[in-house]
Amino acid sequence: MAEIKTVGVVGAGQMGNGIAHVCALAGYNVVLNDVSQDALDAGLTTIEKNLGRQVTRDLISLDEMKAAQARITTTVALEPLGQADLAIEAATENREVKEKIFATLCEVVPDHAYLATNTSSISVTRLASTTDRPERFIGLHFMNPVPLMKLMEIIRGLATDQDTYELAMNYAERLGKTTTNAEDYPAFIVNRILVPMINEAVYALYEGVGTVESIDTAMRLGANHPMGPLTLADFIGLDTCLSIMQVLHDGLADTKYRPCPLLVKYVEAGWVGRKVGRGFYDYSGDAPVPTR
Repeated sequence: MAEIKTVGVVGAGQMGNGIAHVCALAGYNVVLNDVSQDALDAGLTTIEKNLGRQVTRDLISLDEMKAAQARITTTVALEPLGQADLAIEAATENREVKEKIFATLCEVVPDHAYLATNTSSISVTRLASTTDRPERFIGLHFMNPVPLMKLMEIIRGLATDQDTYELAMNYAERLGKTTTNAEDYPAFIVNRILVPMINEAVYALYEGVGTVESIDTAMRLGANHPMGPLTLADFIGLDTCLSIMQVLHDGLADTKYRPCPLLVKYVEAGWVGRKVGRGFYDYSGDAPVPTR
C-alpha cells in the first residue's frame, strides 16, 4: 500500500477548504486548487479563521495552527497536483463538472496516485469509470463542516480494490474521523435519509402546514434536532439539496423523492442559502428573517 504524503484538493469552497484544513492539521502537505483565485483566497481566510477558533478553544496550539497553514499551497492550475498521492475532488454537485475534473486529473497525477470524490449523492462507480484507474478510485464523503463533524462515509465503487479501501480507512483514521461504509446507491446513507426530510419540510411550507419559523421550531423542540430543517437547508445550500433530490428521484424512480416545486423555485431565483445571504431566511441583518 502506497504512503500518502501529499493530498490534492480540487475545489476551495465550503467542503474543499474544510478538507484542506483537516489534512494539513493531520500532517499532510496539501495542494488546494480552484478555478478562481478569489475562491482560493476566501478558502484560506476560512481555514485561518477556523484554525483560530480551535486555538481559542485550546483544541490545538498556535504552533500547530502555523504549521498547518504552512503545509497548504494553492493553485488555479491542475498541473501542480502532479505531486499528489491522493487527489480529492470537492467541486459542485454536478456529474458533468466532476467528470471533466477527473479527466484532467488523470493527465496530471502520477500513476501511483489514488483518486477520490467527495460527492454526496452521485454514483462512485460511474465517476470511476471515466478515469484511467477505477480500481484506485473511492468515495470519501466528508460531513459539513468538515473540521467539526466526525463522520466520513466511505463508498466503494464496483471496481474499487481492497488496497484502495484500506488506504482510505487509514487516511480517515489519521484525520480522526469515524467511518461508516455505504453501498454505492444514490445519496448513500446520510443524505438518503436527511435530504428527503428537508424536502418534506419544504413541502410543509409550500402547502401552508406551517411557517418557516414554526417548522424549524417544531423540529428543534419536538424532535430535538440541533437546528430546524429549513435552517439546515440554508446551511447546506438549497442548490445542493435540489441536486441530491434529483439524483434520488432519477436513480430510484420513486415519486416520494420528487423535489418540492418551492425548492426548485428558490434555486431558480438564486436564493440558495447562507452562502449568498438569502434562502428560506434573509441573512443581511443582525438576525435571520424568514423570506416567506
